[in-house]
Amino acid sequence: MEQRTAEILCIGTEILMGDIVNTNAAVIAKELAAAGINMYHQTVVGDNPQRLKDALDLAFSRSDIVVTTGGLGPTYDDLTKEVIAQWFGLPLEMHEASLRGVEEFFRARGITMTENNKKQAMLPKGCTVFYNAHGTAPGCAIEGKGKTAIMMPGPPQEMEPMLKNEVMPFLHKESGFRLVSRNLYFFGIGESALEDRLHQMMIESQNPTVAPYAKIGEVMLRVTARVTEEQDPAALLDPAVAKIQEAVGEYLYGEDVGDLQTALVWELKKRGLTIATAESCTGGYVAKRITDVPGASAALLCGLVTYTNEMKQKLLGVSAGTLAEHTAISAEVAAEMAAGARKASGADLAVAVTGNAGPEAADGREVGEVYVAVDSAWHREVLPLQLHRRPQDTREVVRYLAASHALHLALCTARMAPASDAE
Repeated sequence: MEQRTAEILCIGTEILMGDIVNTNAAVIAKELAAAGINMYHQTVVGDNPQRLKDALDLAFSRSDIVVTTGGLGPTYDDLTKEVIAQWFGLPLEMHEASLRGVEEFFRARGITMTENNKKQAMLPKGCTVFYNAHGTAPGCAIEGKGKTAIMMPGPPQEMEPMLKNEVMPFLHKESGFRLVSRNLYFFGIGESALEDRLHQMMIESQNPTVAPYAKIGEVMLRVTARVTEEQDPAALLDPAVAKIQEAVGEYLYGEDVGDLQTALVWELKKRGLTIATAESCTGGYVAKRITDVPGASAALLCGLVTYTNEMKQKLLGVSAGTLAEHTAISAEVAAEMAAGARKASGADLAVAVTGNAGPEAADGREVGEVYVAVDSAWHREVLPLQLHRRPQDTREVVRYLAASHALHLALCTARMAPASDAE
């Protein structure tokens, strides 16, 4: 079956004006991709019938399916159905089942329904109707002229259930394919360096495709295969992933894990290990990111923010002599902070961060000079880092990168744990 192409058309002046964030497009795009339906364009247009018609003409000139959100309500400026029905040459007619649904919605809430609400049940003749379980405006689909229009309400709480429960089953018959992806996460290598190592593979790969996505301090590779319902995607994905691992596997920290903190928590839980954190310049950022992960309480015992030298000594047992000789921003202090956190908490491993996040040099230390340390029974290490490389590397960027290095060092250390330490 030939693969079809879809376009998303979100309707609403409030989106154009920035009054609301257009989350609908992202949700729809993910569902279309999972169904194996190509998408190359997204458009936002205001509540104006001529501009909506122009956007619809353009969308159908380059796509087979147009998926719209918004403009299905009861007010005078809700004109999506009218414009799209006119494009297909179809009249609107009262859909009695939808009218009963609108009436029941108001009756169940003890609200008097105004006459204009009947407009929501006026639908294009012969359309496929999508039930709205969370609002009054039904959605619908029109097929004709070799094209398909899908109309859904704008509020996400109404659109998302309709999309998943009604629209996607309808669209599955439009495509004989599906897209299956594996996401590979890398730390310690930039996007350009990663692309350089995999350049030929990225150029030559057609199915599966390999695409990089840069994050702050990280890179994700999405390996995507296009398969029929009968095909096993692993037959296409496994060889590609193996080739990537061979080329840049030393930087790969996880597959389909989402982020460093999730990979760390999963690893700690799998091995039955616990962790503690000791932070200065990051101000609890490492612990915060760990606790962003559901189930982190099984692994994180405590997080200590020791911003002053006094607290480093009092809570972590950092030596006054070490502070005097090396200053708080040093490899020696980072090591003692990690050791102190492990001792105070009884955790299997502890990670510590100290440094100068800026905006100015202090105590003879340049902005971005950071030390990250890990302490455990099986591995101890201190990473000296310079994280301020560009003018745009602000205090927040330095702190985020420092936390990322701490999470990655903790993850690597957890993976080194002997079996006896993970029981």
